[in-house]
Amino acid sequence: MFSKFNFYVIKLKKNLFLFLFTTFAISLLVFSKNNLPAVKSGLLLWASSVVPSLFPFFVATELLMHTNIINFLGIILNKWMKPLFNIRGEGSFALVMGLISGYPIGAKIACNFRENNICSKVECERLLSFTNNSGPLFIIGTVGISMFGNSTIGALLFITHILACFTVGFIFRYWKFKDEENKYDLKNKNTSKSSTTVSVHNLGEVLAESITSATSTILLIGGFVVLFSSIISILKASGILNSISLLFVPLFNSLNLDTSFIPAILTGILEITNGIELISNIAIKNISINVIISAFILGCGGLSIFLQVLSITSKTDLSIKPYLYGKILHGLFAALYTFIAISVIPFFNFNL
Repeated sequence: MFSKFNFYVIKLKKNLFLFLFTTFAISLLVFSKNNLPAVKSGLLLWASSVVPSLFPFFVATELLMHTNIINFLGIILNKWMKPLFNIRGEGSFALVMGLISGYPIGAKIACNFRENNICSKVECERLLSFTNNSGPLFIIGTVGISMFGNSTIGALLFITHILACFTVGFIFRYWKFKDEENKYDLKNKNTSKSSTTVSVHNLGEVLAESITSATSTILLIGGFVVLFSSIISILKASGILNSISLLFVPLFNSLNLDTSFIPAILTGILEITNGIELISNIAIKNISINVIISAFILGCGGLSIFLQVLSITSKTDLSIKPYLYGKILHGLFAALYTFIAISVIPFFNFNL
């Protein structure tokens, strides 16, 4: 009996993705009426918000990788990066660009560092855990001003987002602390790639290479945005999202929280933009709850961002585990810091 059961379990695991992808393809046809507007909305979101805000940063990041700024920052910031995060100073480039530009630039730089032999494997995995963050343009502009209609909320979310980032980075300074690679041994120099240093003679070549790389990344993000817009639409139209939401109703009732947050949070776990928009539109007097939940979603990043990062790290030998653990901690700390700020500082109390 048990052997037969185990056989079916193994069979299910082996054909799990076949089942999921087939179901998704059929659902695209069955729920096409709801799906087509969702795909158009995803494309519009990508074209109107993601491309203008991220593409220039992608190009700028690629261009900076061809200069000596990484070595420059390494010399200046090594005295802070090493004791705080147990990473050489060059890692500060990933931290700075990850904070000012947004997902998934921090992860992309960490992987570039590994490919170009700038940091060791352990250091790059530590960078993955805390440098891939949401940027100020999205948090203050899109979330704060556009969604909540309040720039102060955006500023608070960005401040707590940064504090949570530093907290996670400090915790992960102990990631594989006793590992041999923690001695800052790099890969064999013969296997490392070397970036072309920009000059007047090769400026056109470097610019073209940077634009090509940035275009590839922005198209990848666009594909994920559209895909998850479609998935969320199917889950809503099929009633699956509402069915899953019912499982959490007793928990939310016991915590005295509005149950309308449940589908919004589940949506945010899948894709942050759609989720936070739903959260911001939930009308309750205690709006601080909306802000705290949004801080958590912003810190976690959602499944869509996770898969974007996975598509980047899969080309290297870096483990995705520190990123996954780091984003869960980031969300929890961001929510905690936001709660403390709202509770302690009257200026940040947005309740009606």
